Amino acid sequence: MPGSVLREMQLEDVPAVMDVQEPASIAGLSVVFPQHTHPFPREVLAQRWSEEIDDDEIDCFVILRDGAVAGFAATRRGEVKHFGVAVEEWGSGLAIAAHNELVARLRAAGHAPPWLCVYADNPRGRAFYEKLGWADTGERSRGPMPPHAELMTYELRPANVRNPA
Repeated sequence: MPGSVLREMQLEDVPAVMDVQEPASIAGLSVVFPQHTHPFPREVLAQRWSEEIDDDEIDCFVILRDGAVAGFAATRRGEVKHFGVAVEEWGSGLAIAAHNELVARLRAAGHAPPWLCVYADNPRGRAFYEKLGWADTGERSRGPMPPHAELMTYELRPANVRNPA
């Protein structure tokens, strides 16, 4: 894909992904996962990435900036399971480029409308998705990891798609 910022994730990428995911998760989700009671579970998430890379139903990607891992994404059918970029990339436009490429891949594979879950107490994440045309479906669930915080389901319908500069 010309101008691609996504590359299929390999097992050897997991340490670099964790180096991006840990500080971004702590910065963006500290309200959901207070570090004094629910510290970032680096080993658990590294193991999850390893398992998901081997799962034929899940597509795992690294997000690249100048050839280096600067983010991560994973999809399963029409669901965006994981998505994030390094803290130093927040506001740079890399997340929007990766998002748009990921959505194009989902649509090309016939997965419409795409959907995802975002923590209710993650205003930065919710604002990012809403800016790009994702809409709250009203469906609620609980996160898989303690403290099992509330998740909101969002869906991206063709009429909602926005491509901000």
